[in-house]
Amino acid sequence: MLFNSISFAVFLPIVFLLYWFTTNRNLKLQNLLLLFSSYFFYACWDYRFLFLLAFSTLLDYYTGIKIHQATNTRTKKNWLWLSISINLGLLGIFKYYNFFTESFTEALSFIGIKSQMLSLNLILPIGISFYTFHGLSYIIDIYNNRIKPEKNFVDYSLFVSFFPLLVAGPIERATHLLPQIKKKRTFTYANTTDGLRQIMWGLFKKLVIADNCAEYVNAVFNNSADYSASTHIVAAIFFTFQIYGDFSGYSDIALGTARLLGIDLLRNFAFPFFSRDIAEFWRRWHISLSSWFKDYLYIPLGGSKGSIWMKIRNTFIIFLVSGFWHGANWTFIVWGFLNALYIMPSILFNTNRNNIYTVASGRKFANFKEIQQMISTFGLTVFAFIFFRADTITSAVSYISSIFSASVFSIPEMIRPELVILLLAFFMIEWNGREYHYAIEHFGSKWPRIMRISFYYLLLFIIFLYAGTTQNFIYFQF
Repeated sequence: MLFNSISFAVFLPIVFLLYWFTTNRNLKLQNLLLLFSSYFFYACWDYRFLFLLAFSTLLDYYTGIKIHQATNTRTKKNWLWLSISINLGLLGIFKYYNFFTESFTEALSFIGIKSQMLSLNLILPIGISFYTFHGLSYIIDIYNNRIKPEKNFVDYSLFVSFFPLLVAGPIERATHLLPQIKKKRTFTYANTTDGLRQIMWGLFKKLVIADNCAEYVNAVFNNSADYSASTHIVAAIFFTFQIYGDFSGYSDIALGTARLLGIDLLRNFAFPFFSRDIAEFWRRWHISLSSWFKDYLYIPLGGSKGSIWMKIRNTFIIFLVSGFWHGANWTFIVWGFLNALYIMPSILFNTNRNNIYTVASGRKFANFKEIQQMISTFGLTVFAFIFFRADTITSAVSYISSIFSASVFSIPEMIRPELVILLLAFFMIEWNGREYHYAIEHFGSKWPRIMRISFYYLLLFIIFLYAGTTQNFIYFQF
């Protein structure tokens, strides 16, 4: 079930009404309703993989209890590695098996050895990367004595499978979400209106910005030889807006939906395109994944402690693993490698914490230096995202090389004026709301009520008028 579908537009109000007006006096019933709704939500995609979700949930629930009950470190570690091995093993089979076999076959072929390894015709279970990481963080936190295991199976299952975040995050932590699941929740009008606003902004990002950019991007990337260098540049920029609108739009809908149900999820985006360096960009882009890798991989490896070579090693490991997490393709690994290179100067010169606060905080406009920094950071991001979008490294290199031609000075083809206007309006609203949790959280808060309501109706009208061809969310494939 897609957030941008009619079925979800029917599903959500039904859950909302049952949740607040039928089960609201009993927390156990509320959680059961959410758990049933979450499994139904997942089953609408493919009911056959409900077993995999349930198995992963039961595995981590049981091993969490066993780790806590263990009387010695060796037993605790054995249970920990059992959970990690099975979770990553399942993820590896469904997501990476064919990649490894094909890469191994190609490597043997390169040195003159012909081989044919068995490939598996498997469907990638939607959301497996996300709910696997939910379970792993829970198990690791128990092992490190940060939390105690959850004894209530329904509550733990809901933590893993809560439908707003089930298929594309944010990647939640048990320390943040489980206490909310176990605590009585109260309906408030403010939470409801705020949630609806964020859902509406998420739909605008997805349907108007991402899906319209996707039409242009797909046309150019799928037939790059037919277009000029200037068109290639525009398509690369549009893809950067597409993936941001697509994924941050999903996150906005997820956070807004959870807020309708009285639950706050982790923030996943914080206006990354207004970053002044790559380190700041990664503090603002897919925050839940970046922080997950920092806490469960980077810091255990030694983090920024130790020698400079250890810092370099740890940085490259975390970015290469992050790239590989996104997909079983060398293009994602190159994307991660490029970002590791980008961030290296700030690691070497210890400037990665220079830009902690929001750009131009308290001011309407950025100064010249800030504008220059944002443009250069955005340019590096656009370049790296070419590899993210390309099907192969060869096609990415070909795409990039075609940019360096005389046609770079030609007028880009196929640009729709209304899309440019929408992108400019989108950019200005995002800039205006950059100090809040999402762009229209307080947009027009000082306006008369009639003007504020008119803005919301205008936004809805634009969503219905300019909604592009319906596309799956990009991060469903991860």
